[in-house]
Order: sequence, then structure tokens, then C-alpha cells
Amino acid sequence: MLSFVVDAKDKNCSARAGTIKTTHGIIETPIFMPVGTVGSVKTLTPDELYEIGATIILGNTYHLHLRPGDDIVAHFGGLHRFMNWKRNILTDSGGFQVFSLADLNKITEDGVEFKSHIDGSKHFFSPEISMEIQKKLGSDIVMAFDECVPYPSEKSYVAKSLERTTRWAKRCKEYSLDYHQSLFGIVQGGVFKDLRKISADQLIDLDFPGYAIGGLSVGEEIPLMYEIAEYTAQLLPEEKPRYLMGVGTPEDILNGISFGIDMFDCVMPTRNARNALLFTSEGRLSIKRADLAKSDDPIDKNCDCYTCRNFSRGYLRHLYKAGEILAMRLNTIHNLHFYISLVKSARNAIINGNFEAFKNDMLLKLNQGGNNV
Repeated sequence: MLSFVVDAKDKNCSARAGTIKTTHGIIETPIFMPVGTVGSVKTLTPDELYEIGATIILGNTYHLHLRPGDDIVAHFGGLHRFMNWKRNILTDSGGFQVFSLADLNKITEDGVEFKSHIDGSKHFFSPEISMEIQKKLGSDIVMAFDECVPYPSEKSYVAKSLERTTRWAKRCKEYSLDYHQSLFGIVQGGVFKDLRKISADQLIDLDFPGYAIGGLSVGEEIPLMYEIAEYTAQLLPEEKPRYLMGVGTPEDILNGISFGIDMFDCVMPTRNARNALLFTSEGRLSIKRADLAKSDDPIDKNCDCYTCRNFSRGYLRHLYKAGEILAMRLNTIHNLHFYISLVKSARNAIINGNFEAFKNDMLLKLNQGGNNV
């Protein structure tokens, strides 16, 4: 089972440093969780993730159910053993993918009928089925099955949706997971503060071990996303971990930490790495640029990742332009190292009492550099 303690709080904002403990080890927060959709963080081995400092990664219920199938993963003893990952795993419920990727047929009180984006085969997800799949996967943190509302949506629809999400959350809570698994509830409500308050209150009454903020970064403007994320975070219990789902940029994470959020995930560092966009302490860098062909500099002179310790911008540009798989691997190592180092530095700043200064300094550097480091 999961436990959580707050180790330190910032005096000038809501940022906090905490410690989550599960049967698969300790997670120091704030934490960034690399996304391993189908049982792998794209291009990297578990050992490389260990070296980067990852203590928890994500798996996806929808994708793993479609292939190889949750029964196959269970045959191998669960996702930890299947992919030989000895640290923590969080699995999302599949709800976001069902609503965003699949060809939906019908949403009912029972669940959602949909067609696979892979082969068009028909499937059905209910709260109980999502829990059953995640139980077979054996993740440490299990996410409740929720309805993901697109942006923009009418308030009346969002209100009905969040009520259904609450009813589904109750059904998830009633399902018997394995002893080591902990279920998080997901607060919905779109961009409407009163609906967010209703959703949070209803889920808090169900007393989950942790809470996620869902339904953001789905097309709304960034200032509005920040406003709703900050408002919602303050509704959630102090003594439980708070998770902002699917958000986002280094700037998003720094601001999210200042709102009192503990856990983050996003495909951005890995996806951008495969497309030659790298994150540095001085802004974003496109490794495709022609003027980097003879550059002896590392990606980031302030970075001590394997890539920056060993390879030049010129070599990395060559690999990418030549279509070498190594380009994606080295770029991914760097981007994930940057993200995980960022949250570690934020944690240290909170503990040392200077998070606000750290955040403002980092935001200034990131914005000054832009995309032309």
C-alpha cells in the first residue's frame, strides 16, 4: 500500500516536497514520470532509466489491453516482470485513450463501447473492467476510470459527466485490487471552478489514497489551464499526493509545483527527443539546425547526462540527419534527464527554502533562450 508524507513546504507559495512509499520503493516528490505506453519508455532500457533517476514510470491500460493483451502480461507475472522494471509503475485507466483515440460507439452508465484504433475490433470498458485490467498489470498506482470531456464543452454536459465520473469512481473503489495497489481518484469539471469543487468534494468523500487533476491540457489556453490547476490543487487534501495528468512543458511543471502539485507526466520529452527538439537550461534546441554541423558543444553545458558527457551537437545532428536510431536514444536520454533533474532541483529548492527564486530564475532562462540556444 501507498504512504505519503510532506517533508517540506515553501513559505512563499504552495510548493511542497514529499515522500511516497510503495512496495516497489520510495518516490521523492515533486516527481516527473516518464511515459511507457506499451510497456517501454520509447528507445530506452530499464537500466538507462535507472541511471537517469526515474523512480516511477507510466503504463497505459488501453494500449496494453489491445496488445499484447492484459492476460499475456499477467502470464508473465505482471508489468514489472514483463518489462523487467523493478521500481514503481502507475497505470492510467484507459479513459483518455478511449475518448481520444478510439472510434466511440456508445457511452452508457455501464461504461464505454468503442472500436480499436489498431484494427477496428470492438471493445467495452467499464470501471470494473478497467480495474480488472490494471490488477492484471500489477501497477503500484491505479487510476480510476473516468469520462474525459473535450474542450470546449457546454457546462451542462460537463456537469453530467463529472457526476458519472463520481459514480464510476465509487465502482472502482468497490473493486478489490491486489494488496500492493493504491487507487487514485480523478477530479474532473472542465474549466468551471464550481464543478471542480463539486468533483473534488465528492471524491474526497470517497477517501482515495491520492488524487489526480484530469481534463486539462486538452486545448484550453495556458493561463486558463494554470488557473484551474491551481484552484483544483488547493481543494485537495494536504496529506495526499496530487497528480496533474498529461502536463507538460518545463514551464508547466515549475508552475504546477508552485501550485502544490506533486506528480507530473507527459510524452513531451520523449516525443520531442525523437523529433530532434531538445530541452536545455537555456531554452529549447533544435538539433537539426545547419549551423550546428561543426559544433563541439554538448547539448547543454550545465547537464551531466550520458549524452552531454560524451557527444557533441555536431555528432548528434549528424545522427539525426542520417536517420540513425542512436539519435533518438541519445536525445531521449538527455530530455528525460533534463526533466527529472528539473524536479529534483525543485525539490532541493523547496527543502532549502528558496523555491520561488529557483523557479523565477529557471523560467527566465527558459524564456530567454526560446528555441535558439
